[in-house]
Amino acid sequence: MQILKRFLDFYINGSIHVALSVYALVCMTGYLFEITLIQIPALFAFFGTIVAYNFVKYDALARTQKLQMRTELKAITILSLLSFIAAGYYFFQLSKTTKMIAFVFLILTLLYTLPFFPNQKNARNWAGVKIYIVALCWVGVTLFLPIIHSGISITTDVYLVTFQRFILIFVLILIFEIIDLKVDDPNLKTVPQQIGVKRTKMIGSGLLLVFLLLEIFVAHLCAKSLLMKVCIAGSTLLFLLFSNEKRSQYYSSFWVESIPIFWFVLLMVFG
Repeated sequence: MQILKRFLDFYINGSIHVALSVYALVCMTGYLFEITLIQIPALFAFFGTIVAYNFVKYDALARTQKLQMRTELKAITILSLLSFIAAGYYFFQLSKTTKMIAFVFLILTLLYTLPFFPNQKNARNWAGVKIYIVALCWVGVTLFLPIIHSGISITTDVYLVTFQRFILIFVLILIFEIIDLKVDDPNLKTVPQQIGVKRTKMIGSGLLLVFLLLEIFVAHLCAKSLLMKVCIAGSTLLFLLFSNEKRSQYYSSFWVESIPIFWFVLLMVFG
């Protein structure tokens, strides 16, 4: 049992689970827009997410030497290095325009982590900005990256999926912010810090309703697609309503981050 827990902790702390969520959303984009060569951007996103998330989580602590190189961290370092090599391999297989888009999100990640100016905080510590940067990066990498790589035209359906995906990621981050309320720096000015948990849940619930209403405007609306989105919105709503500061890391870092994977599985089974 202890071995299983260590494996699960490594799986979560090494950002493999969140990378699978990103991979699932990229593959979902491939399915929705009939992109046949989806694996190159999907695998680039998967390995790139492991590198980016581990860099964001452990860079500051490593630079201030507050993090000891225990066994798990050494394994995460090796995983990140191998993922960096793999991400580089798939990066060079992307189209020229897609590489430029990927580079933009790399800059956003660096801006999110490192202070670009002397005596200034990084973007992660800019009041109220973190949630928008993270949601924007997720939408850009999981939606626009594969679409641009495949040369697909930006249609109305693309914009609708953009809004839906941004809303879903935004609400998922709200759940994280509620759970992290007791450990987050007050200067971050996260949504729950500014308006309280109750109002945050009300805003998240309203956004999930918008998420569903946007489905009405999809060009080829079908009952299966609507039912799947109802399942995803309902699952997310339950996680949102039952979120609080006392929840364990598995509640958010495993179960909440499983929602995109769950959505993709539904799409593969019933789509």
